[in-house]
Amino acid sequence: MSLTSGSPSASLSRRERNKQQKLERIVAAATELFAERGMDDVTTQEIADKADIGAGTLFLYAKTKGELLLLVQNSTYAEALAQGRQAAENVTDPLDAVMAVVRPVVECNRKQVDNGRTYLREIVFGDPTEPHHREALGLSAQTEEAIAAVLQRDGRLTAQDAAALARVVSAIMFISMAVSFNATMPVDDVVREIRDQVRLLLPG
Repeated sequence: MSLTSGSPSASLSRRERNKQQKLERIVAAATELFAERGMDDVTTQEIADKADIGAGTLFLYAKTKGELLLLVQNSTYAEALAQGRQAAENVTDPLDAVMAVVRPVVECNRKQVDNGRTYLREIVFGDPTEPHHREALGLSAQTEEAIAAVLQRDGRLTAQDAAALARVVSAIMFISMAVSFNATMPVDDVVREIRDQVRLLLPG
């Protein structure tokens, strides 16, 4: 028997498509408004209006404005991390390879400095039970894994030591991007600051 438009399967498919379309509109609206004015100066009602949905519907996808920022930033962070991993593949020097992973992440974070710093704050202080927060924590862990993989290439570090060192590198990167006095610092200067610190940590 063929599926009709009124069957449960077809109805579910329509609901899922509708849900996905709403999510795409929310992400597009939040991305545009956050980029234009920064998260702090945008209201959830403005995002809902631009996405052509009700405010109540918006909160089904993200319970807070911080979660909305995580939703928006996570996808660009994931893309930046993928770029960094690919860039590091053909780099033999350990420090250069680590920085090949780091640089796209810094560039992603600094596209809108206030949003980038708020994103980092949400990772630290946000609700870990929220799905977008969990995804952000997962991306942070993946970044450390990518750095650890680079550090193990020449065989001088054990997997355990490489993982520990990668966590330190991640902390350096996090602080360099988050601190207030670096807010106006260009990407190249932030990357240089991270590199200068990481260089002192790597095996000679």
